[in-house]
Amino acid sequence: MSARTKWLLLAPAGLLLIGAGLCVLVGAGYEMNAGVPFMRWFIKGTYSLILVNGGISIFGTAIRFRVMIDTRQIIRQELKRNYKKYDKHKKAPSQKRDGA
Repeated sequence: MSARTKWLLLAPAGLLLIGAGLCVLVGAGYEMNAGVPFMRWFIKGTYSLILVNGGISIFGTAIRFRVMIDTRQIIRQELKRNYKKYDKHKKAPSQKRDGA
């Protein structure tokens, strides 16, 4: 799978997990204030923590792939630019000799 495909899959998945974890956290907070037994809201809060941290981790990996894509593009542009300069300097003396 290419880096672009990985980025396109991981970025939305990470954001979705972060959002889901925050929704579960709000529910756990509501249950805590409503007087629901400790274990119920504690388990929900722990589950939300897992979701949020997993989402941040996945989104961080997606950012890494995006940086790789951008870096490769910049390197290719620089190599192309340098190759054109090198090729131009290499051909210039030979063209003068052919004309002479």
